[in-house]
Amino acid sequence: MALTLILFFGSAVAIYICCEFFVNGVEWVGHRLRITETATGTILAAFGTALPESVVTFVAVAFGNTDAEREIGVGAALGGPLALSTLAYSVVGLTLLGSTRLHVRKKAALEVDCLRLSRDQAWFLSIFLCKLALGVVAFPGKSLFGFVFLAAYGIYVWTELRREGEAHESVALERLKIRPHDDDPSLFWASLQTGAALIVIFVASRVFVGQLDAIGPWLGLPPQLVALLLSPVATEMPETMNAIIWVRQGKERMALANISGAMMIQATIPTACGLFGTPWLFDRSLILAGGVTAVAVVALFLMFRGGRVTGKQLSWSSVLYLLFAGLLLLR
Repeated sequence: MALTLILFFGSAVAIYICCEFFVNGVEWVGHRLRITETATGTILAAFGTALPESVVTFVAVAFGNTDAEREIGVGAALGGPLALSTLAYSVVGLTLLGSTRLHVRKKAALEVDCLRLSRDQAWFLSIFLCKLALGVVAFPGKSLFGFVFLAAYGIYVWTELRREGEAHESVALERLKIRPHDDDPSLFWASLQTGAALIVIFVASRVFVGQLDAIGPWLGLPPQLVALLLSPVATEMPETMNAIIWVRQGKERMALANISGAMMIQATIPTACGLFGTPWLFDRSLILAGGVTAVAVVALFLMFRGGRVTGKQLSWSSVLYLLFAGLLLLR
């Protein structure tokens, strides 16, 4: 158990340190590719940090030897959006409330494009409701809908790249960590740092999730509860760490764009994997997770639609996750 705890906390520290290198590198990649700040967060950063949870679903569905193992993949596909829409946004909100230890000054309101973020929530909600609807009915050819979800993500990426926004300015970027004396590093060096950091994040995330799989039985939790409650918290850690780092740098737009983009990946890619490899039928626990996620997204949509969002408002998102955990444990 001591080794498990050492690996648990050690991998968490490794994820945070490598996220520092990742966000620094991905900003330079976005600058070199002339991609807007928001698109860098929703596409480049989100795609990288969403890999761990997507792999959890893919491996469980594609290589699971039993129905129980494949169901863990389905649980991860539902748990990821739940953790992002509640805990990840709440962490951003709590960070924005101000912290002398994190060197974050309290802000009255977030400096973000609320209209754009509300549209992202609406887009996610429409896809997520389709995802839930398919989970409560059985019919021939359901697996073909996996291609529809893959196409939906492709359309989202295409739309994000076409949207206008502020491009990265090299003078506003911190120097590339592996080239501290280079004022204008090339795409090669930026991509090298980003890719290397992503590989370590991926490996550390697998170690982190593996320790949770060991801690779950130690706490008396069955595999499906681990998949719904603990694994998503672990696999969404890169997005959460990125958000904290960007908030510390005063880049709330990038922080929320990363979470928003990761939610879109979670609504589509793991769902497609689940549809291809399982019957994609939900039990009561999964339906409860989906329902709480939908409520959280509706609340976020209304919040951003109002045009002004504060850290205190976002911090309340975690209440829904705690409510879900309480209801699930009672069952």
